[in-house]
Amino acid sequence: MSDSRVDTIARLAQWKIDNFGPCSYKKSDPFKVGIWNWYLSIERNRYLYIHLFPEPSRVSKENPPVAKFILRVSNASSSRKFSVSPVHEKVLRTYDDFVWPVDTTFVGRVIIDVEFLDLKISPMNGGEASSVWPCDGKLQSIAEQSTLGCLSRMLDEAIHADLTIITADGNLRAHKAILSASSPVFQSMCHHDPNKKESSTIHIKDMSPESCMALLSYLYGTIKLEDFWKHRLTLLGAANKYDIGSLKDVCEESLIEDLNSGNVLERLNEAWLYQLHKLKKACFTFLFEFGKIYDVRDDMNSFFQHADRELMLEMFQEILTIWKPT
Repeated sequence: MSDSRVDTIARLAQWKIDNFGPCSYKKSDPFKVGIWNWYLSIERNRYLYIHLFPEPSRVSKENPPVAKFILRVSNASSSRKFSVSPVHEKVLRTYDDFVWPVDTTFVGRVIIDVEFLDLKISPMNGGEASSVWPCDGKLQSIAEQSTLGCLSRMLDEAIHADLTIITADGNLRAHKAILSASSPVFQSMCHHDPNKKESSTIHIKDMSPESCMALLSYLYGTIKLEDFWKHRLTLLGAANKYDIGSLKDVCEESLIEDLNSGNVLERLNEAWLYQLHKLKKACFTFLFEFGKIYDVRDDMNSFFQHADRELMLEMFQEILTIWKPT
């Protein structure tokens, strides 16, 4: 493996340097996070100096990044010593815009982690910086916006609604055609004898009115970003139960996007429960290839007490695959 390569997953970048001497300077290869290519450099003088900066380009010149991030440097000895920076947030344009001096004697194999908490575009003419994560759908066409506006009114005002949904704590009104087109399970639930005169109802007792409304808003194409992130685990369960493949996929992608040491074990359980193979692979990569298993070792005992045996077997197989002697 090249000493200059930086690996990335989600919002985490990791640079592994196999042999860093007492008087050395190294610069990484470029790596992409957000819309920018980035570099790391490391230099030892009295301190260990770590620089993070965007690649000089038209993109970084016209749209300089406002980066919010944490750095961590560690050595690969058995004691796994490390130093963690404060949270930094600043505009980064050049090599000199950010340097982190670390008072350490690390030599040999050194690992540098950069976790980007947010990345924003700093407008050239001033104004408010806008995050590159996540996309909020501003590129929708006028025709799509008009259609979505109509669907939103249909849901909010129950225009010609022909279906009552009984949730855990209240009822909602919806439209059989929308639900049937979105889910084969809903299509089966909405199927009825046309000779019957009573109003149609379906029961979704495992969802609150708020989370069920978030589900309906997704099916009608009008869900707000904050509602999706608030209810996404419940939406994932509903997507699995009602066979809504697109919702299941977008939930999986969002769970990968903000993967970190505080939630990786919970995410691994979700991946196993709902057979989310991309999320499971991302969790394994995060834990074992990026070495974050050391960050969650205090939680592993509890995790193994409740984890499925087949999942534990896969984890051990992954460890043997990644950590096999070379």
